[in-house]
Amino acid sequence: MFTPSPTIILLMRAFAPGLTGPAFSKCLSLVCGVILCPGRRTVAGALRAVGLHRSKRFGKYHRLLSRDRWSAMRLSKLLFLLLLETFVAGDHVVEIVVDETLERRRGRRIAYKGWFRDPVRSTHNTTVTTSGIRWLTLCLLVNVPWSKRRWALPFCALPVCSEKNCLKRGRTFRGAGGLTVDMAIKVRQWLGGLRPIRLIGDGGFTKIDLMHHCTDQRIEQIGRLRLDAGLYDAPSEQATNKRGRKAKKGARQPNLKQRLADPKTQWTTVDVSWYGGEQRTLEIATGIALWYVSGMPPARLRWVLVRPVGQAGSAGAAAFFSTNADTAPEQIVGCYAERWNIEVFFEEVRACLGYETQRGWCNATIGRTTPCLFGIFSLVVVLAKRLYPENLPVRQAAWYEKDDATFRDALSAVREHLWQHNIKPEHQFNREWSPKNHEMCLIPIAIFDAIQEIACYAA
Repeated sequence: MFTPSPTIILLMRAFAPGLTGPAFSKCLSLVCGVILCPGRRTVAGALRAVGLHRSKRFGKYHRLLSRDRWSAMRLSKLLFLLLLETFVAGDHVVEIVVDETLERRRGRRIAYKGWFRDPVRSTHNTTVTTSGIRWLTLCLLVNVPWSKRRWALPFCALPVCSEKNCLKRGRTFRGAGGLTVDMAIKVRQWLGGLRPIRLIGDGGFTKIDLMHHCTDQRIEQIGRLRLDAGLYDAPSEQATNKRGRKAKKGARQPNLKQRLADPKTQWTTVDVSWYGGEQRTLEIATGIALWYVSGMPPARLRWVLVRPVGQAGSAGAAAFFSTNADTAPEQIVGCYAERWNIEVFFEEVRACLGYETQRGWCNATIGRTTPCLFGIFSLVVVLAKRLYPENLPVRQAAWYEKDDATFRDALSAVREHLWQHNIKPEHQFNREWSPKNHEMCLIPIAIFDAIQEIACYAA
């Protein structure tokens, strides 16, 4: 029988307040199974990986996702606090990246399913729609000791249903922006009112109502800004003898596209942190303005316009913003560039943890499986950090040298730790090499069968 190591048991105890005793025991077995099994991440595959494929009560593990009573949002809170305790110091800014990803699924019984634009298969000229579930994902940006770049570790995932789907099910349509507002409020409640928070998203999350909610919750938002956004000066003081409502905005400023073409625009050459952790020299223009959208109160922001050095016109230019006017322009550009780490997470969770291979048809299972799989990604990194606080073993070869560790290296290190724990300890250490005597160790037959089946049936 597979036995979880004390390290992973101690790690999983952080989620005990959100689970009952039987649910915690089943969750521990499934988490170990998902980490160890290759290919599809199904409940049956996880049970095979930990030697429970002959268990007569296999149905109780399926019921953990479909019927057992536990809150995915409460576990998200516990995971978020665990990540903060492990990677982020108490006085540092909590940086959260938000984005959407598509889980391609087909089936009439999937309640969250809809037709969405597939960002991987679409181009600038062609839009490809795919049937599936769109997930709003929130990740914590952290520094890991074995990598130069920052990692995006997920702690929450919510299904984003289409407007047609919500109308069919009689639900209120919230969209990605509305769900992000809800999560911004929850994160502020989880952390209290003093700790600084920074929310980073792409142009799809540049919504004025989200800006207002972030400002109310004392959360700084950084994102992409349209070049034709309506920017205005702050309103002047209204005379005391003037009747009527006070003005919300002042005179209109030139939009960012006009500033690109204006030779009078003042540009500053600076070095900023860019994608991939490299330094790039860019020309920057910045200012403070009110962004106004009809029917909404204006939002105060600092805009940053960037372009390649010596290049005029809008080719290669981009605009960013921050709701905190005191943030330095170089920091705004660098923070937005770090948003790309969430795209790395989306790729690695597909390649290493079998995302889009899980199966389940009831609403509760579908709504829990993907958030749990994303959470296991973060748990693997936390466990690797506890096992190797400084240097993580990196797979090397004579023809390939790696400077930084990847998630696959962290997953391999955790797998090795779990398997080694189930080998007889008296044969695990103090091994002697001899030309006449080969090194041997004793492995329980259940563990040997599980390893043999995984090796033989691996994709």
